[in-house]
Amino acid sequence: MQAPRTTASLALCVLLSTAACTSGPGTSAAPRPHDLTTTTPAASGHLDNVTWNLPMGEPTTLDPAKAGDYSPSTVESNLCDPLLRMKADYTLAPGLATAWRWPDATTLVLELRTGVTFWNGHPMTAEDVVAGLLRQGDPATQSVNAVSLAQVDSITATGLHQVTVRFKNPDQLFLTALAGGFGAVSEAAALKEAGPAYGTAKGGLMCTGPFKLGNWKQGDSITVERNAGYWDTALVPKADQVTFTFITDGNTLTGALLSGQVDGSYEISTATARALAPSAAGTVYYGPSTQSNFLTPTGPGSALADPAIARALSLVLDRDALVKNVYDGAAEKLRTIVPPPVWQNGPAAATFAKGYDALPAVPAADLAKAGELVARAGTKQRTITIATAAGDQQSLQTLTFLQAGAKQISLEVVIKQLQPTEMSGLFYDPGLRAGLDAVIVLGYVQLPDPVTYVEQLTAPASLFNWMNYRNDKVTGLLAQARATLDPNAAADLFTQAQALYAQDLPVVPIANPHERMFLNKRLSGAPASFAYINMPWAAYLGGTGKDAS
Repeated sequence: MQAPRTTASLALCVLLSTAACTSGPGTSAAPRPHDLTTTTPAASGHLDNVTWNLPMGEPTTLDPAKAGDYSPSTVESNLCDPLLRMKADYTLAPGLATAWRWPDATTLVLELRTGVTFWNGHPMTAEDVVAGLLRQGDPATQSVNAVSLAQVDSITATGLHQVTVRFKNPDQLFLTALAGGFGAVSEAAALKEAGPAYGTAKGGLMCTGPFKLGNWKQGDSITVERNAGYWDTALVPKADQVTFTFITDGNTLTGALLSGQVDGSYEISTATARALAPSAAGTVYYGPSTQSNFLTPTGPGSALADPAIARALSLVLDRDALVKNVYDGAAEKLRTIVPPPVWQNGPAAATFAKGYDALPAVPAADLAKAGELVARAGTKQRTITIATAAGDQQSLQTLTFLQAGAKQISLEVVIKQLQPTEMSGLFYDPGLRAGLDAVIVLGYVQLPDPVTYVEQLTAPASLFNWMNYRNDKVTGLLAQARATLDPNAAADLFTQAQALYAQDLPVVPIANPHERMFLNKRLSGAPASFAYINMPWAAYLGGTGKDAS
């Protein structure tokens, strides 16, 4: 599970231009109030400086091995190039690796791009790639990507620009993971010199990306600077500098965007989008996303660990009303935890779509049936405490809907608002979950393959399987999917597992808000889809020739 947050989620159509979303596999044909786009009009003009906000706050690190949250990934994706590159439509393309092949089911050979240099002018070699990958298996690194090395037997440089990976068992997800922080390349010498401080304001970074780390004023801003010698000449930035601010208050951010003090932001709230929609200051763009809002139990003693109670709470939620009133129409209902954009443009899209469409439809609100489930469950626990982040109005409104419905079936929902540090901490510290029954989460699937995300929520030993959910058939099918190199066969195995865990309801899916981004009228070019989280998105930014004043 990536990044515990609570704001927006996903779209069920992935478009390649600014056109209205049409129905397709796993989608509804109902009209939508917002057109979806993966892109914004191409930019042309030079910019001296762009000010961009990180609404989730200041990162604690920019180390690609540890950047598993919104703020660090939004910055780091412009600094450290990965071996594969994510595109705005969630497809993958060559990055620092130009080609790859599987000589057999347990061997992967990566051919690296030649002529690439780090910001200090030193050439990138296979030794740098090997050092960066192996480092993430060291517990001292505390990498969020360590699971990607689970089936790896060895990673070696087999040429100046060639790396060979050998596996204990086949693992088709390893290649996909190279498009994220796991595959981001840092200079081996810089990693060694900085040690644990790598990626911090003190330790710095040394990568190959279109921007290089400039000034990090802790508590104030991070400035990145144009890399004029960037290897991808089509993406040499048009902006000399991008300064990242850390405004977390929605009203303050709205004012800063309206005034032009801040040029743009991803993950803007519904209220901010509403306030900015009619503004002459710029444009609100809606794009597809792989995020999903859901409720997750905090432990095996939680009332939600009982599937009957989880299903009852799901049935008191009127998702049509939620989408209309909480998300302002910019969201989709979801049949299960993995949103379709994760797989819609992949090689096995038809197989995934068939499995998704075979799932039960999103249930309509049904208080009578929900009450029957509670009565049959016979639980004595009638008070359910659910945590959300303080200031997250979208999640608070959702829980208020839930609270009102639960009251009708003799359940009391208590909403506990936590400060950002508490909210983030409870995902890793069981002690911080004491006294809580559930958490409302905005998780996201970082890469275009659903297997690893579901594994994190359902595997018996997973860090995020708080309720100790166990279904050996699910675990076995997911393991088979991971070890199957044929995309359609792997997708078929996954959808079999999906049907089982969707029925078990270890988490309660709520909705998938679309990505919401604001761009000042003087800017254009930025991708509008949630794929920005793994893209050098700021390299696409440029001027439009319109004055921001």
